[in-house]
Amino acid sequence: MLSHVCLGIGDFTRALMFYQGVMRTLGMETKFVDHARPWAGFKHPDRERPLLIIGPPFDGGPASAGNGQLTGLLATTRAMVDKAYAVALALGGTCEGPPGLRPEYHPDYYGAYFRDPDGNKLCVCCHHGETVQD
Repeated sequence: MLSHVCLGIGDFTRALMFYQGVMRTLGMETKFVDHARPWAGFKHPDRERPLLIIGPPFDGGPASAGNGQLTGLLATTRAMVDKAYAVALALGGTCEGPPGLRPEYHPDYYGAYFRDPDGNKLCVCCHHGETVQD
């Protein structure tokens, strides 16, 4: 359903380090990095789309996080959620909700919420019980 999601950032070097760390933890890879533009894209190793793209806003204005906007990133295990959350906070992210079950979504929903250094809200979530392996 999705082709790509773009997140506006202010400091490309800081954002690149943050997203490379979080995406690597989730088993994703960097598809491209262009420091001259600047922008970068991330993807699943076995698929070309969807892409998560970071870069400054196209209109040249300052990046700003949208109220009510959230980008959810899929993890295959609860341990991966925990690790991605820890990496995000270690790389300058801020907590918006620690890892844990959220049964109001469904019985096996396990997620963590955080903001990147530019204020974009992200979620890392697993939709499987503890028996699913990486």
